[in-house]
Amino acid sequence: MSIPEYARANFNTTLRAAACGDLALVECADAMTGEPRYVICAVARGADYVITPFGHLAPGNPYEAYEPPLTSPEPGEPAPARE
Repeated sequence: MSIPEYARANFNTTLRAAACGDLALVECADAMTGEPRYVICAVARGADYVITPFGHLAPGNPYEAYEPPLTSPEPGEPAPARE
């Protein structure tokens, strides 16, 4: 499984924001349900604050929400389906 370039770029931006102290955890409302989400954001400071969301924390146990990737047979090919 190959990580797409946009995800790498966003991750690197998140790391830079963290190194500069410009990372924040912001309580937001889910756009579909209105439920609270806790969102990892970069904060740009200037005349106004600009908040750029990068992802949210998984509610509950993240070990139950996600499965580790399987090894792809060829680079760029999708991993085989789980049984």
